[in-house]
Amino acid sequence: MLKVLTKSMSKGLSFEVVADCGQTRARLSKLTLKSLSDGSLGRDVTIETPMFMPVGTNATIKGLLPAQVEGTGCQLILANTYHVGSRPGVDTVDRAGGIHELMRWPNALLTDSGGFQMVSLSKLSEVSENGVLFKSPYDKDSTHTVSDEMLLTPEMATQMQHKIGSNIMMQLDDVIKTTHPDEQRMETALHRSIRWYDRCRVTHSKAVADDKTGRHARQNLFPIIQGGLNPEFRRQSAREIVARDPVGIAIGGLSGGEAKDKFIEMVAVSTESLPANKPRYLMGVGLAIDMLMCVAFGVDLFDCVYPTRTARFGCALVGYGKEVSLRSTSMALDFTPLDSECDCNTCVKYTRSYVHHLMRDKNTVGCHLLSEHNIRFQMRFMQKIRDAIRDGVFAEFIADNLRYHFGDRDNYPQWISQAISQLKLDV
Repeated sequence: MLKVLTKSMSKGLSFEVVADCGQTRARLSKLTLKSLSDGSLGRDVTIETPMFMPVGTNATIKGLLPAQVEGTGCQLILANTYHVGSRPGVDTVDRAGGIHELMRWPNALLTDSGGFQMVSLSKLSEVSENGVLFKSPYDKDSTHTVSDEMLLTPEMATQMQHKIGSNIMMQLDDVIKTTHPDEQRMETALHRSIRWYDRCRVTHSKAVADDKTGRHARQNLFPIIQGGLNPEFRRQSAREIVARDPVGIAIGGLSGGEAKDKFIEMVAVSTESLPANKPRYLMGVGLAIDMLMCVAFGVDLFDCVYPTRTARFGCALVGYGKEVSLRSTSMALDFTPLDSECDCNTCVKYTRSYVHHLMRDKNTVGCHLLSEHNIRFQMRFMQKIRDAIRDGVFAEFIADNLRYHFGDRDNYPQWISQAISQLKLDV
């Protein structure tokens, strides 16, 4: 039986570190999120980390029913406050009994506050100290009333997440593309994100005090470390956030087109002084090799659209993260599973030949089958990471992955060499 190394508890969350790597910052943990639903789906959810969260931006993972997602072993998914707030609208979600009841999702759910849309919808947004003014990317139709503009403030983002009913809520942060050339704008975003987190905290605390049901007290507000590609900005952001003693901490503003060596440096800098007894969530990262190296620097949670997006492009994830194109003519007479080691519904029932046929004809069923497989791949890969930490062979697992992707050490990319050097690994 594993011994608890460190632990934290709140009304909505408990987090226990039960094993660590010893050679890296990697750790195996148990994250329990308390039930928010008073309906048939009400239950606490315990998740082992490191863990990956599939992205269901608008209360759905494209092409898959919630029951199919649950069948992959997934216990925590992500939705987006801005998009859910636009359609179907937070009042609709609230009247349904919360997002779990609306989408019939029995496990845990995290909502991104909408800060990322400052980048993805930058041409439709205007940022000020008050918040972000968005012009709607949606057209009005007969079934949805979409306002031409939405002012998303820290207070509003928090209130919307209260109505959505997510287990983990993200602060509204000032997000700048990592390749932005203006260092002063990056510093402004860092300090503004801290001020906005404080406003989110005040709003959340008031909602908890006013709520007679105790539901909001079981919701968990995470702050987000910012600072671009400046290590001192990152350290300053982390210090400010840690001093406020949140229940968990996210690392944001990365995986936005920056060079990989800068990316991994900022991950390492961001995690170096975070408390051991709080969960750490790296936003927007989903490639297997990226997650592996970030786990080595102490990250617990990840999310990304990558596995489902690459599925829609016709690619299956196999092995330790290699992409195999099912559109290739070489798949036409291949009657083997997508991955012989995979136990997902697609691999158990269907062949590469069949999925190739579907993708060639642009049949959406092919995208669904690949999405189900790729989410299951992410779950299986994270399980392998957890098992390696548990069994004390995580460094060896890193070595196996690096050989799989790059061959000899002479072929390692610069960012990988940089990471293993900082970790003092001989792999």
